[in-house]
Amino acid sequence: MIIGFYPKVDIISLMNQLAIIGPTASGKSELAIETALKHDAYILSIDSLAIYKEADIVSAKPSKEELSFVPHFGIDELCIDEHFSVDTFLRLYKKVRQKCKTDEKNLIIVGGTSFYLKRLLEGLSPVPDPSEEVARKVERMLQNLPKAYSYMQEKDRLYMKNIAPNDRYRIEKALLIFEASGKTPSEWFSLNPPKPVIEDLDIYEIAVERDVLRERIKKRTRKMLENGLVDEVCSLEHKYTREPNPMKAIGIVETLDYLDGKLDKDELEEQIVVHTSQLAKRQQTFNKNQFEKRVSLPLEELRKRLKNLS
Repeated sequence: MIIGFYPKVDIISLMNQLAIIGPTASGKSELAIETALKHDAYILSIDSLAIYKEADIVSAKPSKEELSFVPHFGIDELCIDEHFSVDTFLRLYKKVRQKCKTDEKNLIIVGGTSFYLKRLLEGLSPVPDPSEEVARKVERMLQNLPKAYSYMQEKDRLYMKNIAPNDRYRIEKALLIFEASGKTPSEWFSLNPPKPVIEDLDIYEIAVERDVLRERIKKRTRKMLENGLVDEVCSLEHKYTREPNPMKAIGIVETLDYLDGKLDKDELEEQIVVHTSQLAKRQQTFNKNQFEKRVSLPLEELRKRLKNLS
């Protein structure tokens, strides 16, 4: 990839921000770097897998050389066995936004996990701050997770119906809300509606035909395998086991099936391509339905549009 280095001119507008979205393998990272260099910006990644250290090949992170061109945030922030949630992302965004203001930089938000972008625009409800006593009580309750789950089901069946019995993080959150406030999660969130974190944001989407995108996905998948995807997944499994949630991501699951002898090398590649293509279709549908005011253009047209912003 060749990236032009630009002088610090044509600022989008001091202390401003924009988002670049699109399906996986559509060229978002390259476009974000080009735009950041042109408009004196930092980059915040919204990729649910790239945020983890050591998951380099499987998440198709920008190369170390590309990352050196522009400061990136939201990449290599956590270990595979550390929990990541929307709350974590919103805290990260606020931290990065403040750094942009301090450094007088613009901000480009880029990635395929558009759900996080939606949460920035719509916000999350605040949660009560538990006392040390409440925190200790909840920790004791969580030692028997099935019992804790049943307890919260009795208190708030509506809220708990979408929470799995083994989802420790969300069960803990429900318990903390109830024990700290005396209100069920449903009652709490009704009284404390979410507030947007970002009031207004220009969103640019890379529009790409599905047959073209599938070819890009095929090329990227083959490159990932050539670059050592199987060895990377082996290393992650050895270090973290298969339990952490990121180990269930596309690219990792199929490789684990290959290691288990369920797939041969050709089937491994095909399964990753199929599942990645399905993900890309869901991403395109989500972006279309959730961001009505987005500007959607083919990559080269969007590149020109962003280059000429002033």
